Parts: sequence; C-alpha cells; structure tokens
Amino acid sequence: MKTIICSSKSELGKQSAAEGAEIIRQAIAKQGHATIIVATGASQFDTLAALVEQPDIDWSKVTGFHLDEYIGMPETHPASFRKYLKERFVDKVPIEAFHFINAEGDVPAECSRVGKLIGSQAVDVAFVGIGENGHMAFNDPPADFETDAAYLIVDLDEACRQQQFGEGWFDSLEAVPKQAVSMSIRQIMKSRHIVCSVPDQRKAEAVRNSLEGPVSNQVPASILQKHEQTTLYLDNDSASLLKAVS
Repeated sequence: MKTIICSSKSELGKQSAAEGAEIIRQAIAKQGHATIIVATGASQFDTLAALVEQPDIDWSKVTGFHLDEYIGMPETHPASFRKYLKERFVDKVPIEAFHFINAEGDVPAECSRVGKLIGSQAVDVAFVGIGENGHMAFNDPPADFETDAAYLIVDLDEACRQQQFGEGWFDSLEAVPKQAVSMSIRQIMKSRHIVCSVPDQRKAEAVRNSLEGPVSNQVPASILQKHEQTTLYLDNDSASLLKAVS
C-alpha cells in the first residue's frame, strides 16, 4: 500500500481521480472495457468531482458498481446513495452501465442479484474511503473478513450512524437507518487496484489505526495493508496523527 499526503482536499481529489482515471484508461486499452466500484459520502466529494472531469476516458466502455445503500431508503431521500451517485457521477458521464443497489424491497434477493453481476467480472479499480470508526463501505467493526458473499446485510453501529448524522445527511440521529446493504470486505479486496480517499481531521484516528495498527476486523480498513495495489490519499488533517509525519 502506498500513501500520498496532499496539501488540501481539492488536491487530494485531483490526484486520486487522476490515478483512478489512468487505471480506467489502461484497462480499456488492454481489454476493451473497465469495471469500477464507486464510493459515496462526504470524503468522496472532491474525488468524484475531479473524476468526471478527467479527459480521454471512453465511459461507454465502463461498468460501475454501487458500494452500499441504506435498507428501506427511498431514492428521493437526501441521504440516498443512489441519489448521490446519480447526481455526482452517473448523470455526468456517458457510462455504459451502472449497477445500483435498491434496498427497498426484497433485500436478500437484491444482494444476490448485484452479487452475481459483480461476481461475473474482474474489478479494475475501487474508489473507497475510510469511516471515522475505521469502516470500509458499511462494514463496521467487527467486520466480517471471511464471508464470500459479494453483498451482505449489515448492522450500523452507533459511531457510524453518528458520522452520517454529523455530516448532515439526516435531521436527527434517530432518523439514521440501523441497517444497510454493503459490499463485503473480501469483494472490495478482489479489486485489482484500490484508490482510497480520506480527508479531514475527524478521520485522523481511523487513518492511524488503519495504517499503523495490526490488521484487525475491529479496524476494518486495516485490511488494506494486505492489498499491494492500494493508494491511500490523505490531506494534512487526516494524516496528522501518523508517526511518519509527526
């Protein structure tokens, strides 16, 4: 895993998007198509804004997958990740296909449906983040490192729900759903490349624990230490507790 510390959130977004875009271009040049995973949340604002502006990507040869979604969340809700992805990414590029998670109906069947779709192809690059509690996607601690399921139903812990409220997606903590559908840790780790964008001081402890602590399902993102083609993009705030920069 490689770590890059950027001077600002904007620069973080530009650099992470540039790397991801180059991976997409190379995949298309090599195999005629690229498959990507796209994360959501406040940490991805700058990365996605820069990614949709990247030149020379033939989006008609790209398929995307949704990382996670709240159970029972209508797409019209401000916190819906389907809404987020359509507004910030899918509607801005002529992508060939994007497979959303619809967790409003038969959720186990939906997990199976999207799981079969992603299981049929190799993922070239996953754009992900790290939560304040160290989660990756909605795999809160203790995360399931063993399941082979591509998507699973997860319970959201208090720290995760507090983060969603704190970021302004909900009017109250009580309004934050207690369950979600999440791509599994193993499925994320199958990606050939991982571009992980983590700005802000509030993520500093999770970043330190993920990079400098042991690999543990109590800090789910620590698993990235085992993925050789991961680049972690930080800003000065999120990197502030790392020994290497202290």
